[in-house]
Amino acid sequence: MNPHKLLYIFRKIAIAEGISYLLFAVTMPLKYGLDVTAPNKVVGMAHGILFMAYILLALRAAYLLKWNLIRTGLVLLASLLPFATFYVDKKILKPEANRL
Repeated sequence: MNPHKLLYIFRKIAIAEGISYLLFAVTMPLKYGLDVTAPNKVVGMAHGILFMAYILLALRAAYLLKWNLIRTGLVLLASLLPFATFYVDKKILKPEANRL
């Protein structure tokens, strides 16, 4: 895959994954406070798919762009922390895309 296209897709997935993570702040109170489970199921499924896509794209980008272990580790770690995928997009992925 072309590195430009990979980074374009990865940036979109990173933002979507971050948004899906933050949506749990809405759906979890609905699930546990009001016993409304449907939104949490939808967000959970979307988040799971986006999380897997993020991990796969991060590994593919690390391989294609020859990232070191620290950069790769930071990008992977970001998938576990709220707001971190937005940071990775701004500080790592966007500059990397501009560099190519």
